[in-house]
Amino acid sequence: MNAKLEAFKQNIKDKKVVVLGIGVSNKPLIQMLLSYGAVVMACDKNDDLTPELVSLMRMGAKFSLGEKYLDHIDCDLLIRTPGMRPDLPQIQSAKRRGAKITSEMELFFDLCPCKIIGVTGSDGKSTTSTLIYNLLKKEGKTVYLGGNIGTPLLPKIESMEKGQYAVVELSSFQLQTMKKSPQIAVVTNVTPNHLDIHKNMDEYITAKKNIFAHQSKSSRLVLNADNDVTAGFVGEAKGTVVTFGRQTEDSDVCLKNGCIYLDDTMILNTKDILLPGIHNVENYMAAIAAVAKIVKPTTIRKVAKSFTGVEHRIEYVREVDGVKFYNDSIASSPTRTHAGLYSFEKKVILIAGGYDKRIPFDDLGYDIKERVKKLYLIGATATKIKEAVVRAYEGKRTLPIYMYPSLDVAVKEAYMGAEAGDVVIMSPACASFDMFKNFEERGKRYKELVKNL
Repeated sequence: MNAKLEAFKQNIKDKKVVVLGIGVSNKPLIQMLLSYGAVVMACDKNDDLTPELVSLMRMGAKFSLGEKYLDHIDCDLLIRTPGMRPDLPQIQSAKRRGAKITSEMELFFDLCPCKIIGVTGSDGKSTTSTLIYNLLKKEGKTVYLGGNIGTPLLPKIESMEKGQYAVVELSSFQLQTMKKSPQIAVVTNVTPNHLDIHKNMDEYITAKKNIFAHQSKSSRLVLNADNDVTAGFVGEAKGTVVTFGRQTEDSDVCLKNGCIYLDDTMILNTKDILLPGIHNVENYMAAIAAVAKIVKPTTIRKVAKSFTGVEHRIEYVREVDGVKFYNDSIASSPTRTHAGLYSFEKKVILIAGGYDKRIPFDDLGYDIKERVKKLYLIGATATKIKEAVVRAYEGKRTLPIYMYPSLDVAVKEAYMGAEAGDVVIMSPACASFDMFKNFEERGKRYKELVKNL
């Protein structure tokens, strides 16, 4: 029996709860709160009354939709959606009136009876989280996977028990107000990201630190020794630190002669890893560091020989007339696109661009110069990326650059401009919000377009 969950059920009954944002995580949360007897109002800027919302309304939920959705918040408990700044005046006003401010992820950490393994980072966190999940599952453990990866975990808490594992991908937005940290925390790397919402890089880094800020001496923190920011976290850790580093041979998990070692034990030959790209070797290193002493090396090798990756992450789509198409829609930052471009032996045809997160593209310009033969740009950042590439060429003649108003046109033109043996990859280096709801929708649209060629 989960005593914390039972106490929460009793406490929430007849309480007024406001849920800010009606997204993927919060719809099941609203259902759960209603089933516990809470009086729920859900608020969202989008005023579309979808069939899902009608269903929630029939269950008893009330709604505040449209431009003034944050007005007149009156509640005992306010649940903030990730990406919504906690210092919004309306949220702070509700707090002054006595409302407790939390989030779906904070509630999960409060109520979860499982051992939690949390994964964050600017790049690689989805693949690393999925790897850890698969490694534990293959080892015979009961394990749940969710969080920022797209699956809400709180509605599954009724079936969770002590001795099981929950692998949670955590974004900076989810971590920003966290007051608890997972027993095992992984930070894959930290590079500039989400600076359209975070005030500055310092705030972004501070949010990431919350994954280990509340750990104890018995906790484990996995850090990337090759990344300057995460390497600097070592002295702030409260528990055991396990480092991994492809370029740092004295790290706990290191790369020697094409093999991944944990201390002095050879764990995995990188030739056995099916996922393309050196960045996926690093993802394996992070996952191995997380499950050290829990998962046997033989299990790790079995997973490596069978795991083909996560959707939208350098995902092979199809081959058309000798041209191979890959979907890397998860690449919402320049460093992610860097990893995608260097996953192939030869230069690729790149489709990039999207929502502007105010991240500089100078390094991406040099990556494109080195690894791209033709560039197709879309979205709000198209001009900025083009300018970065031109600077990388120092005013000399550049590679062919084309700018189009939509992904549909870019895919068609990239196909027409390719020849047998080419690789076409959509790796945007930007978020999707200028054209799509999220990177998943963007990736699915890309795959649909490629399959219709």
